Amino acid sequence: MPILKTRMIFISHAWRYSQHYEKIVEWFDEAPNFIWKNCSVPSTNGLSDKSSKGLMEGMTRQINPSQVVLVLGGMYAAHSDWIEYEISEADRMSKPIVCVKPWGQERIPKIVQDASWCNPVGWNSHSIVSAVRLYSN
Repeated sequence: MPILKTRMIFISHAWRYSQHYEKIVEWFDEAPNFIWKNCSVPSTNGLSDKSSKGLMEGMTRQINPSQVVLVLGGMYAAHSDWIEYEISEADRMSKPIVCVKPWGQERIPKIVQDASWCNPVGWNSHSIVSAVRLYSN
């Protein structure tokens, strides 16, 4: 078996819609021949400084070591200043951005489409893991 590379992944998400985030985490944990480190900010372990400045600095620290940033393309992303900030920071740091189209979602916010390095990735384990492998090298 080849030596496996640990993929450093930041998953941008809205805590109110954490079921999509949790499903992607589950898929990564179960994917064969796939090792990853979660650089995200899960709702169960939020950033300690809740001020706007503190949250921005914390998110920047979390994005910095990542090799790829996944952005869930739910329409809530169009109304989230924080997801917009994460996209902006990932772009500033030249991190590959991959848009994931949640199950049943027909439209993707323009900001997410424009930021993505590829067409939106379908809502299935294989497509998402393949995109991470491709863009995290």
